[in-house]
Amino acid sequence: MNYLSVENIAKSYGERELFSNVSFGINEGQKVGFVAKNGTGKTSLLNILSDADAPDEGKVIYRNDIRVAFLSQEPNLDPHLSIEQTIFSSDNPTLKIIENYEKALRNPEDADALQKAMDEMESNNAWDFETTYKQILFKLNLEHLDAEVKNLSGGQKKRLALARMLLKKPDFIILDEPTNHLDLDMIEWLEEYFRKEDFTIFMVTHDRYFLERVCNEIIELEEGKLYTYKGNYSYYLDKKEERHQLDQTNTDKAQQLYKKELEWMRRQPKARTTKSKSRIDDFHEIKHRASQRRKDHKVQLELNMERLGSKIVELHNISKELGGKQLIRNFDYTFKRGERLGIIGKNGTGKSTFLNMLTGNLKPDTGKIVVGETVKFGYYTQKGIEIKPGQKVIEVIREFGDYIPLKKGRQISAEQLLERFLFDRKKQYDYVEKLSGGEKKRLYLCTVLIQNPNFLILDEPTNDLDVLTLNVLENFLLDFPGCVIVVSHDRYFMDKIVDHLFVFEGKAEITDFPGNYTDYREYSESKKNSEPKPVEKKAKDNTWRDESTGSKLSYKEQKEFGKLEKEITKLEKEKEEIQKEFLKDLGGDEIKKASVKLQSVEDEIEEKTMRYFELMEKMES
Repeated sequence: MNYLSVENIAKSYGERELFSNVSFGINEGQKVGFVAKNGTGKTSLLNILSDADAPDEGKVIYRNDIRVAFLSQEPNLDPHLSIEQTIFSSDNPTLKIIENYEKALRNPEDADALQKAMDEMESNNAWDFETTYKQILFKLNLEHLDAEVKNLSGGQKKRLALARMLLKKPDFIILDEPTNHLDLDMIEWLEEYFRKEDFTIFMVTHDRYFLERVCNEIIELEEGKLYTYKGNYSYYLDKKEERHQLDQTNTDKAQQLYKKELEWMRRQPKARTTKSKSRIDDFHEIKHRASQRRKDHKVQLELNMERLGSKIVELHNISKELGGKQLIRNFDYTFKRGERLGIIGKNGTGKSTFLNMLTGNLKPDTGKIVVGETVKFGYYTQKGIEIKPGQKVIEVIREFGDYIPLKKGRQISAEQLLERFLFDRKKQYDYVEKLSGGEKKRLYLCTVLIQNPNFLILDEPTNDLDVLTLNVLENFLLDFPGCVIVVSHDRYFMDKIVDHLFVFEGKAEITDFPGNYTDYREYSESKKNSEPKPVEKKAKDNTWRDESTGSKLSYKEQKEFGKLEKEITKLEKEKEEIQKEFLKDLGGDEIKKASVKLQSVEDEIEEKTMRYFELMEKMES
């Protein structure tokens, strides 16, 4: 069943054409990721799909009987409503029934109203939806329902808009960077929720694990053309590489033919026959094909940074409290040359505070931080860059430096650095206010790099950057000879860049974990599974439910219960064997196959464990 048809749409701003003649369709059940460079029209396309903007040409057609929801990067919420009022202002009729029930619970002396509300809940099968409602609010950390929207942070507003959208139970969801402002636990919960729920999705996200695990189709806008890949992110990468190789082969052939035809053109007399005129027309087409060049924009910078001395950064027994909350307590650490550290932890556990102390922007309450004389910090913060009115791109970067030295006595100018980070010479003289959000972040990155630091600190560098720029940044960081600290919710980025993690556990505790993010998650899961778990009856959220519905297991269920424990044990052993495979020297395809197999086994363990406890609870009731 077709949900959306996009027919030959085009969009331009002045002389700048973002895209033209773009067509595609989305059918029920598809989960589509949209990939394009920053500044090529991703957000403009989403605005057209959400009816916040209109195309210059073409049309967008939705199926009449479907519910469509749109999550923008900057949610438009009523600042005077509370979190609870915002959620209940949705047009989902089941939410109205739950709202009436919640009001009746707050006035239990009105027994008739409470009974009426409960009857409504029962007749509309709203109990299960209420459980989902509470789960979503809990997972997105929106438990203070009376808090007003105007007092929420940008991240809280984004989470509230996400919760409101999910609770509408739409048929078709359009998402613009849904993982921004979510911590890692929230991202993984949302990933699993989208993977299992029967939504149709069209989304823009830089989170490549999210694309890999949620999407079953990737659409890419490249050089004004649309390419569709019927698979997840790994499939897209493989097929895109094949397409590029085929394009290069065709270009090479065209160049050979062009040389041959060029010689013929030079030998031709002025008088032309009909046949030769036809060949001349073909020549111009061949010339066009032969001149095609891919714009891969790979950054290749061999920085000649100032050498780090023996003393880099030493933390001696530091502690810090903010707003009456102890964030860091008695922490010691000594950084070494070439260190590649990732920092993870829930929002509010002290990650940004730690970085600000490290760079001298905050003082520890106790202890001391010793920074070596040769250390030159480059600090990329979440705040981004401050833009002066009327400032051009090239003027912004020149405020920080005109060039950076490279090895072998070479140097790279500000203009060349911008070019390598995807700003062509024409765009360098554009006004900064014309740039997209992702382009501004890319420019900010250039201002940090041109100062030639030897200790890079990147606080959420992946937000708003397109996948191409992320690949460029990753390749740069892999070759960067200095120290690197990364705070990021992008798991793919963390896995590729860091060697070990500082895990901000909360309650002022910091754990140094030897491995990347995936290693840490696997360790956490194995630790959780190995701990003895007392079998307890599940706490029931809704005490109003009928307690007399429990029953003993049927003969068939008893047989199933007896099998499940053995099957779970067998699957746990299989999981351990797969995890051991990752310790071997595997190729890319082998890693991919092992990852898919591991995910499948973990899903099966989770499913069988849930069923095991379900049967156990029924048996004991």
